[in-house]
Amino acid sequence: MLHRDSIKKTLLVAFTLCVVASALVTTTTVLLRPIQEKNRLLDRQKNILAVAGLLQTGKSIQELSSRLETRIVDLKSGRFVDIENPGQFDQHDASRHPLPSTAMTPKQDIAKIQRRANHALVYLLRDTTGQIKTIVLPVHGYGLWSTLYGFLALASDTRTVEGLSFYEHADTPGLGGEVDNPRWKALWPGKQVYDEYWQPTIQLVKGGVDPDDPTTKHQIDALSGATLTNHGIENLLRFWLGNDGFAPFLTRLRREGLAG
Repeated sequence: MLHRDSIKKTLLVAFTLCVVASALVTTTTVLLRPIQEKNRLLDRQKNILAVAGLLQTGKSIQELSSRLETRIVDLKSGRFVDIENPGQFDQHDASRHPLPSTAMTPKQDIAKIQRRANHALVYLLRDTTGQIKTIVLPVHGYGLWSTLYGFLALASDTRTVEGLSFYEHADTPGLGGEVDNPRWKALWPGKQVYDEYWQPTIQLVKGGVDPDDPTTKHQIDALSGATLTNHGIENLLRFWLGNDGFAPFLTRLRREGLAG
């Protein structure tokens, strides 16, 4: 009898500990979620400021972010869409639902995103005269093991890169994870993402860019040992700079001026 009671007590204690541990994990996850979300948004904002050239030591993210104008663009027409609180628009959530998004055909979907939200956030930095100085575009597409999410900053000519940064991905550290390497990111400013016919043209070159190549302004050193990630970055940039991405918006800016 004592033996049976001991087994029952052991099982009861084990069960109780499992329930308590599960409850603690669940409670901790729920309590930490708002903090994690806040940190995720702060990191995203830091990446926007970094590619726009605004990140400064000693100044708060909120203070620096106030210099950026947040707008929503209709990707089909390239026109601004005026809504309240554009910063609260969730482009990734919109892409998961049929009505606010468009399914990409296999031919269109070189970035492997399946669906593209009909509207997108853009961030604008203006000079003292009101002219747009820098345009920050959100970009994403599939790399090796995951979707890479980042920001591309273009100068007022809508062609010259001012910065590229990825804030979320799960590609292999040391290979595709080298997209976080400051030395690689420093190669991007000054490169041109469109050719003379305004076709998206960017190439990650295995073995390094040849300075004597006449197309070097469209080329970046490829990430070593990360062939699929390199292809993913090329394709996601070509997609978002193409007609299914921000090309209609950037074309409208060039035609109508940069003070709109």
